[in-house]
Amino acid sequence: MSEPQVGRPGFGRRLRDALDQYGPLCVGIDPHEALLRAWGMDATPAGAREFGLRTVEAAAGRVGVVKPQAAFYERYGAAGFAALEEVIAAARAAGLIVIADAKRGDIGTTMDGYAAAWLAPGAPLESDALTLSPYLGTDSLNAAFSAATAHEKGVFVLAATSNPEASALQRARVDDEESVAERVAHDVAARNIGAPGSLGPIGLVVGATVDRRAYGLSDIVLAGTPILAPGFGAQGAEPGDLGRLFGYVASQVVASESRSILSAGPAGLAARIDQRAALYRTA
Repeated sequence: MSEPQVGRPGFGRRLRDALDQYGPLCVGIDPHEALLRAWGMDATPAGAREFGLRTVEAAAGRVGVVKPQAAFYERYGAAGFAALEEVIAAARAAGLIVIADAKRGDIGTTMDGYAAAWLAPGAPLESDALTLSPYLGTDSLNAAFSAATAHEKGVFVLAATSNPEASALQRARVDDEESVAERVAHDVAARNIGAPGSLGPIGLVVGATVDRRAYGLSDIVLAGTPILAPGFGAQGAEPGDLGRLFGYVASQVVASESRSILSAGPAGLAARIDQRAALYRTA
């Protein structure tokens, strides 16, 4: 595998530049079966590959970030992973920041393997960032944190997700002092200390459809932390809600939309991206 590029800007700097240039919109790449059919494609590895490449083509130059959902490629086995490799490579070659939505989380050498698969330079699935699950303990993710720092990559750790069934766990109190989500956020913030620029490489997933303050995620807790926010578009949150939902830290938010954009189909995809991106810029 190749070595990290000397002098390459860190993930936080690259993300900040992308947000400043294009705004917060992140286009999800979710080739689930219903969308493939709506696009006139077969639910096959070839269909998922074509879906992903067309989305990349439409997104390039319009947004700064895309987020392929690994599950919709994994379902096809080896051929699906091969398709995902092509989609990720095409997106990175087009200058897009790729957040691989794989929600990995494990311990020991298994976490080492996940970090190498998704974050190591030259790996077939090499992405710019990876989503992680902290529910085996935040320290279990140290291999991914170390890989992100060493290779100028990023990670986004689940904190307050947009699915309602997660609330009981993520809002549960730890030692009667803070919520689980707040503890995760504090652990992440500690790892960003000393990172150059306004954003660190270790981010959080905070759903746009939850009351983040009810989870203990205040502006102070989130300061300097990149935030990946699913829940915009089809799930209910709108671009005009960004400032209300995230307040002081709104400029750190990557606002992820999938169905609201992908439902436009291949012919209308570019125009829909332009439309949604403009709504964030004028919010």
